[in-house]
Amino acid sequence: MKVSRFVFNATLFLLFLFPTKYAQGSSPQWQSVVEGIEYREFYQLGPNHLFVARMDRNNANLTLETSIAQGRINGGLETVSGMAERYDQALSYWGGSWGARNQVVVAINGYFYDTETGVPWQGQIHSGWYLKRFDDLESGSGFAWKLDRSLFLGGCVVHRPAKQFITHVTTGKTIPFDGVNVPREEDELIIYTPQYDASTRSEDNGIEILVELSQPMLIIASPAMTTGTIREIRDRSGSTLIPFDHVVLSAQGSPAEDLRSIFSIGDQIGISQEIKHFESDCQTPNPFDWSKTYAGTGGSFIFMKDGVLQKLDDLGAILRNARTVIAFDERYVYFIVVADRDPFGNVGMSIVELAAFVKNTLGATWGIALDGGSSSTMVVNGEVKNRSDINPDNAEHVVANGVMMVIAQPEDRSTTFGVGDRVRTVGSEETAIRLGPGTNYAAIDFIPPNSGGVIVEHSNQLNGIMAKGAFWWKAAFGSILGWVPEGAMAPLGSP
Repeated sequence: MKVSRFVFNATLFLLFLFPTKYAQGSSPQWQSVVEGIEYREFYQLGPNHLFVARMDRNNANLTLETSIAQGRINGGLETVSGMAERYDQALSYWGGSWGARNQVVVAINGYFYDTETGVPWQGQIHSGWYLKRFDDLESGSGFAWKLDRSLFLGGCVVHRPAKQFITHVTTGKTIPFDGVNVPREEDELIIYTPQYDASTRSEDNGIEILVELSQPMLIIASPAMTTGTIREIRDRSGSTLIPFDHVVLSAQGSPAEDLRSIFSIGDQIGISQEIKHFESDCQTPNPFDWSKTYAGTGGSFIFMKDGVLQKLDDLGAILRNARTVIAFDERYVYFIVVADRDPFGNVGMSIVELAAFVKNTLGATWGIALDGGSSSTMVVNGEVKNRSDINPDNAEHVVANGVMMVIAQPEDRSTTFGVGDRVRTVGSEETAIRLGPGTNYAAIDFIPPNSGGVIVEHSNQLNGIMAKGAFWWKAAFGSILGWVPEGAMAPLGSP
């Protein structure tokens, strides 16, 4: 009886001190954040505080996107709010061409990562780029959002070696590649994309071929391919910079000899890659097709399939914890974060409890869990929602990647300069010249004030494109070639 009275009195104290936080129920209604994206908080017995955003899948101006810590899959770590800021107003490929910009509205953390290296445990697709492979024969391939606005949850996948290859478009000759954005080993051909790092970080014991692509390196199965043009061949010259719309074919040993014998500067190449998809048993074929997936990341527990709650016996799913999940139905995609355990009453939720909430309260029919615990974070319009002022130790943690709801803002252009125009840098400070059009891309070098340069042609016709609050131009300053904001340059000879 004394124990019951103690619990009762403690509950009354919490309700008195934090009446809104610990009362069962929910905020009165969904609150519109932007057209097509709404936000709401729920309070459940436990007690538990849930933060939920939903996106209308039928709103053509909205899309999902993933984020990459520090803009590099090679071991970057960053807060969810930092990644949201990094990719806000950044150039995207939504709609099937470069030009739109992301207006980041909602952001959550992504999948688990290696705490020593910062590399995500599972695969990732960002703006169409298949930048990290999902592990073969493991049921962790997560969620996939495609260019046609379809969405599915992945199971067990296999990358059959014979289905991952590079084609010389003119001759039809093919060379298999061994991996994407991983350190190159002996007798391997690895493809490096711009999301790996600013450069390949390779040794000078192989060959590297720089290829400018016409589109991101999508998951496209043969006979289709992502095409590009060879711009540079660097033999035994070490690490190669990776501009935003390029890849590097990096090889040593026998694959390097194949590259040397087949490819020349100016040649057209094609990259084909395929995922064979199974259910979680890695035997039953899964009907969902990964081709032209636009955004995706790994997931831990698929807790609901087509409205059916899944049986889970993993201890990580049974114990109560802070959670981050993605759920969806035919109309909405939901981002859900459960508050972390704290000394003021929140206890976290098991996956079973959360699945019941997703099905019975939200009405969603599919659901997958991402990383949880101290990583769980939701950001709405730049504001971190699930970090409490009453718990000063509950600071935002760094993670390896995330998932975002964004508005695809329309393309905007400047016509201030033209190809061949002579320019000079202006201002009192050095000007950064970058690997792509936006401050989210790494700086190649810094150009002193009043340095002369020239606007050069860009094959994908993006000169003058708006990104990260500025119009960007591809320019050459001596031997340095990259992207410079319009405000940092003036016509040569102007005052």
